[in-house]
Amino acid sequence: MNTPTKVILVDDHAVVRAGFRLLLSTCEKIEVIAEAERGEQACQLYLEKQPDVMVLDLSMPGIGGLEAIRRICSRNANAKILVFSVHDEMVYVDRATNAGAKGFITKNSAPAILVEAIQKIAAGEMYIEQGLTKNHPNHSPEVDYQAVISSFSSREFDVFLLLAKGFTAHKIADELCLGYKTVANYGTQIKNKLNVASVAELTRIALVLRLLQS
Repeated sequence: MNTPTKVILVDDHAVVRAGFRLLLSTCEKIEVIAEAERGEQACQLYLEKQPDVMVLDLSMPGIGGLEAIRRICSRNANAKILVFSVHDEMVYVDRATNAGAKGFITKNSAPAILVEAIQKIAAGEMYIEQGLTKNHPNHSPEVDYQAVISSFSSREFDVFLLLAKGFTAHKIADELCLGYKTVANYGTQIKNKLNVASVAELTRIALVLRLLQS
């Protein structure tokens, strides 16, 4: 009998992890061996448990999903990480795969897609959900914004999104476990790079690039 694929689930919502676990329990070829709710925990658990595949969300407190992917892959270039996110825009797919993820699917996908993606990645393949590559913005006025945002560090990207959502610097500091002055400096850098002066302009850019729901 073949050994089941060992999986670690990483999501900051316990109910979501419970749903994942229930779904995967219907597949005899997959075994959930651990769970984490933060990127830091994901890094530690990966080292301790050495899963075949880690299923990981991007939006989490602390270091976040993208930084967790980078740290894990910097220690193990063969790490197999599947991103399972609410986001369906190519900028997220690009950032995740550039960080080292081997797959990307959305939480709106059919349940069978999660199982298929895990099995494909465990077998050494890449897996990007069909249809995601069609969501890339094609309007030329936004290409420069896209390029700038794609060059952001993982922390800059996190701060950019929270600013665009209307979070204050103090709230972002609490959310990301950073100092207020650090967040303020990131905000200034982000505005300078995008050549804008206000948070409202950041929100507009995020909406145009479909990084936020209008």
